[in-house]
Amino acid sequence: MVQDYKVFINGNWIQTDDKIDVVNKYTQQTYVKIAKAGEKEVDEATEAAQSAFKDKQMPPYKRYQILKRVSELLQENKDTLAENLSIEAGKPLKQARTEVDRATQTFELSAEEAKRIHGEGVPVDAAPGSENRMAYTLKVPVGVIGAITPFNFPINLVAHKIAPAIAAGNAVVLKPASKTPVSALKLAELFQEAGLPDGFLNVIVGSGSEVGQQMMEDKRINAYTFTGSAEIGLKLKQNTGLNKLILELGNNSPVIVDKEADIDKAADNIAQKSFAFAGQVCISVQRIYVHEDVKDEFQEKLVHAVKGLKVGDPMDPETDVGPMISEEEAERAEEWVNEAVHHGAEVIEGAKREGALLHPTLLTNVEKNMKVVCEEVFAPVATIIPFSDLKNCIDELNESRYGLQGGIFTKNLETAFYAARHVEVGGLMINDSSQYRVDLMPYGGVKNSGWGKEGPKYVIEDLTEERLVVFNLDSEK
Repeated sequence: MVQDYKVFINGNWIQTDDKIDVVNKYTQQTYVKIAKAGEKEVDEATEAAQSAFKDKQMPPYKRYQILKRVSELLQENKDTLAENLSIEAGKPLKQARTEVDRATQTFELSAEEAKRIHGEGVPVDAAPGSENRMAYTLKVPVGVIGAITPFNFPINLVAHKIAPAIAAGNAVVLKPASKTPVSALKLAELFQEAGLPDGFLNVIVGSGSEVGQQMMEDKRINAYTFTGSAEIGLKLKQNTGLNKLILELGNNSPVIVDKEADIDKAADNIAQKSFAFAGQVCISVQRIYVHEDVKDEFQEKLVHAVKGLKVGDPMDPETDVGPMISEEEAERAEEWVNEAVHHGAEVIEGAKREGALLHPTLLTNVEKNMKVVCEEVFAPVATIIPFSDLKNCIDELNESRYGLQGGIFTKNLETAFYAARHVEVGGLMINDSSQYRVDLMPYGGVKNSGWGKEGPKYVIEDLTEERLVVFNLDSEK
């Protein structure tokens, strides 16, 4: 039976005339119907957030209690949330459970940060003529946060938007991805249960061209946090004036396998990290640069590891690679692979598609101007590129317009430090793949990969403003 979900505005569940179908990504059958927000609902959500921010401010410990309770409720509802993730996103069940665990951590970390937001004393009396003055700074919330999230982590990336925002005392208008909105609405239910005052979280579902556009133009929204494509991120940056903005955008992660690497470790790790959630992760391994001295050995072991991945129904607890978010996206990735092959690339594994299911694919003999190399493929496709000189290799991989995260496998400490200094990314992993992330770390890219950092401690800096307070003391007492 198909379920109906409403949008969440000012603590109320609101039905609308229009609906959005959310399909089971494996069966392609309609899973739920979601109320689609229109101009009226977006306006009401923003008004509710602004009113809550002005009239219902919570002290830090209250914010801590609510966020901590949400983290507990996530674990209490872990199985249900993970199953929903597998259905609405096509995420393999074991990866879905890990996402719920990570979201739990994100809420717990944000809860703790709510108690740590502070300013500092400023020694203005050290300036001549200010001997009788004393000053300090306050960190104050920005106001209303407009949050737009993608389909690939429907719980944890939503958590990274709303938990630090609320920890800092802000109110949120959230637009989750239309392909995976159920998780965000379930989170709203948990916030209600945890006692969040009405208006501090509003969840509206609709297209980016309508709902997102209206949010972008609303002067009541004081800051925006967005995860998605570089093209939309650029549009937001160009059209949101002087508002604060945090952007987590595209990538085509490079990983270097040095001649002094542990080849077995590198092959097993890269096999997992290239194809988790069908490669639909911003930091999935896409470009594998392998020293020519170890290329044949590494390639053989990588193919063996990839063949060991189980592909199929995401609800099967043993599945490693499930369907892509839609058949259209799988077709698009298949076209990119075929285009590369047409221009001389060689398929050494995969390149088989069954509807939305694209089997893990490895390509060699690629050129740097092929889409599978220079664009963000966002699919279970990785390329193997040989190199002989590390400096030239890094120069080539830095030609990418993206720079979110990368990695290098090597036992040579000097090689590791050289890569850390010269690879142009927001984060470089040593003896690990680009897809390493824990939720407390600063996470964000350079170039077209983003603007600002996520991680509760770090993003709170962007979701607060520093206010200086100066006392002119009575010098006669």
